[in-house]
Order: sequence, then C-alpha cells, then structure tokens
Amino acid sequence: MQKIYILLFWFISHLAYAQAPRTYHAGELQLALKKLNVVGSVLYLAAHPDDENTALIAYFANERLTRTGYLSLTRGDGGQNLIGAEQRELMGLIRTQELLQARKTDGGEQFFTRANDFGFSKSAKEAQKIWDKEQVLADMVWVIRNFRPDIIVTRFPPSRDAGHGHHEASAILAEEAFKASADASRFPEQLKYVQTWQPKRLVWNVFSRRGGQFTNLPADSTAKPVGVELGIYNPLLGKSNLGIAAESRSMHKSQGFGAGKNHGTRTDYLQHVLGSPAQKDVLEDINLTWKRFKETENFATLLEKAYTTYNTEKPYLTASILREAYSQMKDFEAKTKDKEAKLWVQHKNEEVKNLLLACIGLWAEGNATEYSTTGGDSLGLRLEVALRMGNLPLTVEKASIHSLAVGKVLDIDSLPKTLKAPQLWTERTVIYINPKEPTTQPYWLTEKPSQGLFSVKDQLLRGKPENLPAFKMVLQVNFEGLPLTIERPITYKWVKPEDTEIYRPLEVTPQVMVNVAQDACLFAGLQTKSVTLTLKAGKANRRGAVSLNLPEGWKVAPTKIDFSLKNKDEEQKITFQITPSASSKAGIAKAFLQLEGEAQASPAVGIQRIDYKHIPIQTVFPQAEIFLDRFDMQMAGKNIAYVEGAGDEVAQCLAQVGYNVTVLKASQLADNLAQFDAIVLGVRAFNTQNDLKNGTTHLKKYVEQGGTVVVQYNTSNSLVTKDLGVYPFTIGRERVTVEDAPIKFLLPEHAILNSPNKITDRDFEGWVQERGLYFAQTWDAKFETILASADPEEPELKGGLIHAKFGKGKFIYTGLAFFRQLPAGVKGAYRLFANLLAKER
Repeated sequence: MQKIYILLFWFISHLAYAQAPRTYHAGELQLALKKLNVVGSVLYLAAHPDDENTALIAYFANERLTRTGYLSLTRGDGGQNLIGAEQRELMGLIRTQELLQARKTDGGEQFFTRANDFGFSKSAKEAQKIWDKEQVLADMVWVIRNFRPDIIVTRFPPSRDAGHGHHEASAILAEEAFKASADASRFPEQLKYVQTWQPKRLVWNVFSRRGGQFTNLPADSTAKPVGVELGIYNPLLGKSNLGIAAESRSMHKSQGFGAGKNHGTRTDYLQHVLGSPAQKDVLEDINLTWKRFKETENFATLLEKAYTTYNTEKPYLTASILREAYSQMKDFEAKTKDKEAKLWVQHKNEEVKNLLLACIGLWAEGNATEYSTTGGDSLGLRLEVALRMGNLPLTVEKASIHSLAVGKVLDIDSLPKTLKAPQLWTERTVIYINPKEPTTQPYWLTEKPSQGLFSVKDQLLRGKPENLPAFKMVLQVNFEGLPLTIERPITYKWVKPEDTEIYRPLEVTPQVMVNVAQDACLFAGLQTKSVTLTLKAGKANRRGAVSLNLPEGWKVAPTKIDFSLKNKDEEQKITFQITPSASSKAGIAKAFLQLEGEAQASPAVGIQRIDYKHIPIQTVFPQAEIFLDRFDMQMAGKNIAYVEGAGDEVAQCLAQVGYNVTVLKASQLADNLAQFDAIVLGVRAFNTQNDLKNGTTHLKKYVEQGGTVVVQYNTSNSLVTKDLGVYPFTIGRERVTVEDAPIKFLLPEHAILNSPNKITDRDFEGWVQERGLYFAQTWDAKFETILASADPEEPELKGGLIHAKFGKGKFIYTGLAFFRQLPAGVKGAYRLFANLLAKER
C-alpha cells in the first residue's frame, strides 16, 4: 500500500505549487470540464529551459486535452542573462521559475533532473561524462515511471545536428530511458515507490522542412513523419495554440525570447523513433477515454454530463453532478485492483474537486502578515474562505495549519461555519514556528553541487520543479454531505499602488544572516584589505558574535566582532582586516556565527533575493564565504568608466582590486570622457542599450584622442547598431567551451601580453565554465588578433580578442568570458584585463 500511496502523491503533487488560488473564466472552466473525460498523457523532453516547443505543449494540453509535461534535463544554470547579473545557480533559479510561468500559460506541467547546466557543450559524450550519465538517466526514468506518459516527444535528434552537446545527449538518453523505464532490473531502488512503465512510442519533433524535404531524418527511417496542425483556434480560450505558445515562450525573458503571435497556421512533424509507429495521428492506438479501464462507465457518464450541461452563466448548476462523480470515483478507487486505473482516478478526482469548488465560486487562501519568519518566532495569519455564487451551502468543519517539516501546528477553534453565497469567512490567528523548522532554501541547493550534478538525496524530491510550501492551510469542508479536503499554501500578499495584488512565497530564514559583498577577494601584494560583512536579523533582539576562519597563511583582525540587532530585518555592517603573507595559500574564508546562548559557533549563511516582475520573488541562502588569493598585478591607468549592458559584476570586481570605477549610462557618452583612462562596455551592451546607436561616435572620438575602449561580448542578434568599433567587424556564434582549452599567443611581443603584466600560460589556469563566447567572426585588416584557442578536434579560433590602434588610442573587442572569471577570482583573468585597460604605448 505504501508504494501506491507515494506514487499517487507524486502523480498529483504538481497541484500544490500555485502561488495564488487558481481561478477560471467561463471558457477555461468549460475546457477543464471537457478535459476530465480524457485520460492520455504526453511528455515533452529536452535539455534546457526554452528548448521546449510551447506550441506543441499547448496543442496537447488544450486541443487534445492530454495531461502534458515538459522534462527539462537542466535548469539552465549555464546560460546567459539578459535581465540582470545573476549567474550559475541563481540563473538556474530564474529560469526554473520562467518555465513554471510558461507552463502556467500553456497548460503543461514541469519536471527536471539533477543535471547541472555546466555551460555550452559541443559533445554529447562530454555532457554525459560531466553529468554522470547514469544519475541523469535514473532521474529521467523516475519521472517517466511517475508521470507515466503514453508518448514521449523529444526536441532534438541524437546527433551533432542538435547543435549543442546537451541537446544531443537529451535525445540519446531519451531513447535509453524509454526502454529502461519498463525494465525492472534498471534502477530497482525506485520500485519501492513506483512501478515500471512502458510508453507507447517515442517520437522526435522534427526540425523544419527545407525545399519540401525534411532535414536530419534518421538514415534508417522508414516511417513517414506525422503532421500536427498547431494553428487551431480555441474559442473557449479565445486564442490559438500558436497564440498561447507565444505568450508561454515570452516568459523566458532572461533569454530575450519575447515572441510575437502567429495568427495563421503551422504544421509541425513528429518522426517515429521507438515503440509502435503512428501512421496518421501520434496518439492513434491509444485509448484516451475512460473506456481504457473497466467499470468506469457510471462516473464517466457523469463527467460527460458535467461538460455537456455546463451553463456558462450558472456554473453552480454543475456542482451537484461533479459531487456525485467525485463520490463514485472515490468508491472506484477504493475497490479497483487495476493500479493504472487507480492512479488516473486519483489524479482526475483531484481535478473534479477543484472544478466543483470553482463552479460554486469558492475562494480559499491563507496569507501571513509578514513575508518571512524564522524558527522560534511567531507568525500572524489571515485565513479567508468565500462562497461567491449559487444557493448551495458549504460548511467549513475544520481548519488547521501544517508545517512541511513538523506536521500540524495549529487547529482553528471557531468552527464549524456554514457559508451561503455570497459570504466571506475570515479568521486571524498566530502560529509558533518550531526552532527546528528548516529554511526555505531551494531543495537542490541545500548541498554544494558538483560541476555536472546537483545533490538531492531524497528520492521523492527528485524531478520536482521547486519546494513544496513550508506551511499550508488545510480545510475540511462539507458540500451536500460530501466531505472534501482543501489545501492552500501559506503565502504573503500585498498590493503595489502602481501595480496590483501580488503574491510571494513565505520564507523561513535563519535568525541572523551574514552577507558577503563579493564571492572573491584578491590581494595584489601584501597590503591589508577591509572585508565588510552585512548582518541581517531574521528575528528581533538577536545578539552574538561573528568570526572568520581563514586559509593557511592569512591573518584577520579582530578575531571576532560582537553584534546586536534590535529589530527584525535590521542590518549591521561589521568590518574585518585581512592581511596576506608571503606564505598565504589560496582558499575559502568562512564566516562563523555564534548567537547569544549557543555553546559554539556554526557556519553562517547569507540571504539573496531575486526580484523580477514576471516571476515570484525567489530567496536563497548562500554560504557566507569568500575566496581569498594573492597575486602580482600591475595597473597602468586607474580611472575606468563602465557602461552597463545586460548585467554583470565586472565593474565591482575591478573596483575591489583598486580601480576607480564610474558607472555610466550609454546616454552619458556625450559627456567629458577625457577624465577616464579606459571605457569598458558591459556584456551585451550593444544588444540592450539603445543609446549606443549614437554612442559609438563619441567612443571613436575618445579613442582617437588617446583613450582605450574595451567591448565585451555581444550576440549577433538584435544589435542596436552594426557600427560596433573603430573599424568594421562582425560577431559570430563561435566559442571555446572547454575552460582549460590551450591558448596560443599569436603575437607574443604585443603590449597586451606584456604590459603592465607579463602574460604566460599560467594566467589561463583555473578558468571556469568556458574560455569565451560570441567571438568576432570577421574583422577589418587593421585589427590584430592576439590569441587563438580551440575546443578539442576543432579548428583554431582567433576572434576571441581583437585589437586595433586608432589615432592615439586603442579599441578592443573580446569574447573571453571575463564576466565569469573575475567574479570567480581567477587571477590570470584580472592580470590580462589590466593589460587591456592600459593606455596604448
């Protein structure tokens, strides 16, 4: 029985993630009622957020009415960021939420594996090695055995035509997972919770046709691709699948994937890969009705009646039909020995319940009076239940508050309460937060990941898109004699005067957090540096001390600093003096926190919130630690202007090693620039700053008069101007993805490699994720190429660093990934960047 219970929980647990209670307009409600009669499922599978075909997901979810999911092997941690400076795990957190917003739009569900997006890869072999293939394959099988799709659709082919090693690997692993999910000898440890499952077929969402021919079909393919018309208009939603797809894809804002709506037609094609081939319809030979299971006729008739008799102006008339269907489905669930039927009935009955409540206009939510809390504190709550239409009473018999970690924490005493529409029941209460309540750190970030894999020990968490809510409201209600359980997450709700009502997840934080200003601190010499930490109170009246544990050869003063924080959210800055020695070794300085009354200090964590309008606010608690290293770096010209692009931390990194950095807007390039020794343009500045259309004129003049301009990488798409430099050059898609790929010095005597720092091979050691990206593709003969590099078995690329003299100054374009290396404390990258900034000799 345990196996079935856990599988059922995973099978329907996606319903718990909503931030605000789900509401339906009349057309959505009618479509949802229609969907109760469909029991098929489709799983789309690819490598990253934004890889998915949102039109096909919208088609299956809203036209064919199947349960539809997207399995993204990674969270997109290695991608670029068009909207801010977040990288790596923070980038993955943003893209996770963008996927959830996309699925909320197109009607799909979202799943992941533990694979860490380590950056662009040109080889499936490399991707599988770094990910630890068997672990990722196990997660794919786990999702398949839980979701139990009738068909699986891959986005990419299992070949280099996929265009990315992760893409290719996703298709290769999909074929293995298709077979392994039905094999009890593969990953048998999962069978404690789930059963094996064999999908009917695996198909590939074929790339576009050219000249009337399909591209990249398998050489041994005999089955003809099956067409799917995606431009079908849905009158209940007032949109076509292509329109829904555009809205869904536009949620990938961090990738700049805003999409216009196609109001015409489009046919996509699905190529057979494994299983039983389809001839005309990819879902053929799959029974999508309740006739798929025996003895379901009675409640299936009721579900059909609920749809056909639905009155858009009086939806409450459907509630009694759904009530009877729910009761019969519960009886069937208790009696049937068909495990597959039991799963579907459990899943659909949850939908029946939600639609019944929607038909009577029930609104239920629980909100905290503050957006954060901590162990040992109290938290105010406001609970609301509203019955908004119809003449059918509903009784709230019991209400309680539950913690994900410790179970029930409070029963509400003022019940039962019978509601007759229109009526609102409100209850205010306070709960005590158990001191052992864990923080709401995203579950895949609770332990440090490897380069290719996140550490998630709990099998039941694997595959889930995000944490379950830390607290929930549980209501026991009675409708026409039918007992129902309603669960709602405890959230925080507020109103922005310039916006609207907004929800955010409730945070559980540490009692005191310790934030560091940067991830790395480099010392150019033996001088003492000040390192400032910012303490933030998660609870009022916190006192204690903070100390730093340093690597070998470093000194810190004072050894500890006492603090006192009177109010919650109050901040206090403390400063340590750190001094290197000739014997200092590179390593991590860790902050330790000892609260008053505690026997010993423990490692401290900070807090970082990610706040963008298109996703709910996200909170992480990073370890309070700083990478320390000392190195020899000379500077020739310290006054730097930095023109921000899409977002990076290069300006802050330059400031912390001694440069005087002034951040400019692109519109300020007409001002006096002679005061600056060099001007640096942030990553993707020419993609995001419209004022650079005219700014290049001022930059050219500045260079001509003796200045230095360094332009960091841009993409070739959506440039605000093609006039990027002092002489013509174009940007391609070439990149070197292997971070330790050999570097060749093309001009060993060039000033960039010699002044003020002598650059050697050692300066390219310890680079992270990649050498560079979006290299220059073509360039005027007046440019010099300084370096060359290549990924294994690929031709040399010389466009990663190009330099040209112009008048008295110099201009540089570089695709080298300084925006990753400097925040990571790669000292060779600092030394090379200092040479780029040096005045032309």
